[in-house]
Amino acid sequence: QVQPVESGGGLVQAGGSLRLSCVASGRTFGIETLAWFRQAPGKERLFVASITRSRNYTYYANSVKGRFTISRESATNTVTLQMHALEPEDTAVYYCAAFTGACSRTACGDRRLYNYWGQGTQVTVSS
Repeated sequence: QVQPVESGGGLVQAGGSLRLSCVASGRTFGIETLAWFRQAPGKERLFVASITRSRNYTYYANSVKGRFTISRESATNTVTLQMHALEPEDTAVYYCAAFTGACSRTACGDRRLYNYWGQGTQVTVSS
């Protein structure tokens, strides 16, 4: 079993920055892909970004490309999402997810692929 735990959410003004972290504990040796998803109130959970352990392949949703950066520290099973130029539309609960395999750009964006999920951390961007 793998347990991702997110931290770093909060309230920020539009144009500001936040840094989210996720530490995966448990049987993490099989985890290949880590990702961030987000879910706004009344909406479906959407892909934000993902990163693989081997070769650090990264994928981003078009809505965050150029503003968000995902990175990974394999030694500590930590994945970080650095967010800049935040917009009110970025307001959501952000979830960390883990998958025991590699995936293509399309597959990594499918939330059904992921085996393990964190509890989420709230990000609120005020206008």
